[in-house]
Amino acid sequence: MKYRTIGTDPTTRREVSVLALGAMLFGSVTDEATSFALLDHYVEAGGNFIDTSDNYAFWADGGQGGQSEELLGRWRRSRGIGDEIVIATKLGARPLAPGTSYTDNPEGLSAKVIRESAERSRERLGLEKLDLLYAHIEDHTVPLQETVEAFAALAADGTVGLLGVSNHAVWRVERARALAAAAGLPGYEVLQYAHTHLRPRSDVPDALFPDGSLGHAGPDLLGYLRAEPGLTLVAYSPLLKGAYTRPERLPADFDHPGTPARLAVLRDVAREAGATVNQVVLAWQIGGELPVLPLAGVSSVAQLDENLAAVDLELSPEQRARLDAAH
Repeated sequence: MKYRTIGTDPTTRREVSVLALGAMLFGSVTDEATSFALLDHYVEAGGNFIDTSDNYAFWADGGQGGQSEELLGRWRRSRGIGDEIVIATKLGARPLAPGTSYTDNPEGLSAKVIRESAERSRERLGLEKLDLLYAHIEDHTVPLQETVEAFAALAADGTVGLLGVSNHAVWRVERARALAAAAGLPGYEVLQYAHTHLRPRSDVPDALFPDGSLGHAGPDLLGYLRAEPGLTLVAYSPLLKGAYTRPERLPADFDHPGTPARLAVLRDVAREAGATVNQVVLAWQIGGELPVLPLAGVSSVAQLDENLAAVDLELSPEQRARLDAAH
C-alpha cells in the first residue's frame, strides 16, 4: 500500500492509503458478513481510509440512512479498531423524514444540524472524534458564515479533526474558505467530487444533481486544486459504478463523441500494461501530476483485489500523456 498526507495542520493531518474504500452500501445492500469481510481484507492489505455518510443508504429502504455508519461502528467494536483507521463521514444530505430525499427534504447545513448530526454520527460510529467530516451538499438557505463557524466549532472542541466539502460549486468552496481564513478558523481541506477518466457533458443534468453537475470535478475545480496544493481531492465513482466493463451502465451525461476516444486509449494502455481498464483508471488518478485519492466501492473480494492491484501499477510518462490527450 502507498500513503499520502491529507491536511496541513500537524495536529489534525493524517496519513491515509491512496485508495479509499467506500462503505456506502455496507449494512444495507451489502449484508453484514460480506461487509465485514471486505473491511477486513482492505485493512489486511494496508488500507486505512474508509468513507461513509449519515444518509447512507436511505434509498435502500425508504428511510433516513445511517445503516453504513452503524455497521462501521459494529465492525470497529468487534475488531478492536482504534484511530489507526481513518473514517470520513458527511452530513447535510440526510432526509428529514422517511420517504423523502436530499433533493426535497435535506437536513441542511445550519449550525444546529451540524452539531446534532455530527453527534449522531459519532455515536453510530463509536468514535470520540470524527477524523474527517464533510459538508455533503450545498445549502442555500443558510448563510455560509454560519456553516463555516459551525464546522470550526466542532474542530475547536475536539470532536472533529479535518474538515471537508463535497458537491459544492467551486466559488462557494473558495468563499467558505476565505471566510474561515479571515476569522482565523479552520476551513475545508479535503474536497470530494465525482472524478474519472471519462468526462461528462456539462449541458446534461446529472442524475444525482439535476439542478447542475456540481458533483463532477471539472476544469475549474482541477485548476483550483493546482493553485492550492494544500488541498486534497478525493474522487468518488472513479469507476462509474462498473460502466467501464458494463457499457450499459454508462450515465447519459457521458454519452458523447469524446467517450469512445478515451475508452480506446484506456484499452490500449491496459493491454500494454497487462492490467484491466479499471486498474488503469485508478493508477492514472493515483500517480498523476495532480494526485487524486480514488474512493471506490466494492461488493466482492475479487473487485477489491482488482482495485488494490492498481496501487502498484506504474504508468509510463508516454502512457499518461496519451491518456491525458485523448478527447
